[in-house]
Amino acid sequence: MSLLLADERAHFERARAFFEPVREGGESAYIPSAVIAECIYVFTRVYGVKREEAATKLLALLDYRGVTVESPAVRQALALFRDRKVDFVDALVAATARERGWRVFSFDRDLEKLAK
Repeated sequence: MSLLLADERAHFERARAFFEPVREGGESAYIPSAVIAECIYVFTRVYGVKREEAATKLLALLDYRGVTVESPAVRQALALFRDRKVDFVDALVAATARERGWRVFSFDRDLEKLAK
């Protein structure tokens, strides 16, 4: 969070030092989807960042040359979260199902529609 929000100077500097070579592809960093989900939660619930801004900041981070994520569904889920009023986890379920050609079964009709 500190890298993207620059909220605490010492944490920001430490995060920037870590991620600068990752940005250029000289180092690599793996970011699991669970960490992205936690970032969304902290951004929106703790810091009060709007969903569009949170998703945009995280998408920019995922564009760093050295960043690896579990699948392209993570980026698609962030875009769905940014563009539609859906929870990130629902967006991730829908994007993963689309990517893998799976059908979503849920009692949440909005999630089923999102996955189509």
